[in-house]
Amino acid sequence: MSKVSIITINYNQTGVTLELLKSLHEQDAENLEIIVVDNGSDNNDYIRLKECYPHIKLIRSEHNLGFAGGNNLGFAHAIGEFCFFLNNDTIVPTNTISQLVTVLEDSSKTGIVCPLIAYHSHPELLQFAGYTEIDPATGRNKAIKHGQGFELSDHLYSTPYAHGAAMMVKRRVIDEVGLMPENFFLYYEELDWSAQIKKAGFDILVCHGCHILHKESMSVGKDSAFKVYFQTRNRILFMRRNYGLFHRLIFFAFFLTATLPKAIIKYMLAKRIEHLHGFLAALFWNLSHSTSSTTLGYKYNYLNE
Repeated sequence: MSKVSIITINYNQTGVTLELLKSLHEQDAENLEIIVVDNGSDNNDYIRLKECYPHIKLIRSEHNLGFAGGNNLGFAHAIGEFCFFLNNDTIVPTNTISQLVTVLEDSSKTGIVCPLIAYHSHPELLQFAGYTEIDPATGRNKAIKHGQGFELSDHLYSTPYAHGAAMMVKRRVIDEVGLMPENFFLYYEELDWSAQIKKAGFDILVCHGCHILHKESMSVGKDSAFKVYFQTRNRILFMRRNYGLFHRLIFFAFFLTATLPKAIIKYMLAKRIEHLHGFLAALFWNLSHSTSSTTLGYKYNYLNE
């Protein structure tokens, strides 16, 4: 089997990361390289990772580089022909990696393959079986899900975007297209990267023959002001980077006449002023920065406190 570099990021979640590493060491696949990037954790618990699994590559960044920056740092130390970018809040069943490798080895046109993603708390429910296209008016898309219960199959399905929680990418694709865009920091970066990879002529597939379990939103929390800022900021940034003038005008018309008033009313009625500040800061950031700007804006110091 081709060598696979598994890259994951730890940020103040050593216990969670250890659970992932345990599942990785139970894989039926051979020729694996495991890389953990400690992304500016504010404690020394990451030392436990090396103590428990001395054979992994543990890379320490003194600052939080974000999702893309952390994964890019891990890739710089990877030697595998395939790179499996994997959230640390996941559990990987034993045959998942070998099946993903088979998909990439069997098709020269396939650049990325993702497994099915089920909820760790409800393993019978799928979180992801592919994505819909992003709507050029709203800047949103949806994960394709199944209802209660699902069966694994030998089917492969095309998807416009990979899921950042679990995506295996060919090294030669990264060499050709480049690394993940770090100016997003968090959210939408894998969608932007997927768009660039598809523009280069590669397919993105979902393998329905394997799955992972995902402990969703453990690192950021649900609906925090921080999350509102980056999701809104990067939703606009994605549209600016990936759509032409006509669709950008449609998007901004919808955003200013529908999305913005709705957000103001929603957060004012709920007395969530910090969330409203984050939403408005995301809009003003896009009005004042280029599409390649790496300035993050809104309370970035939260990340390193």
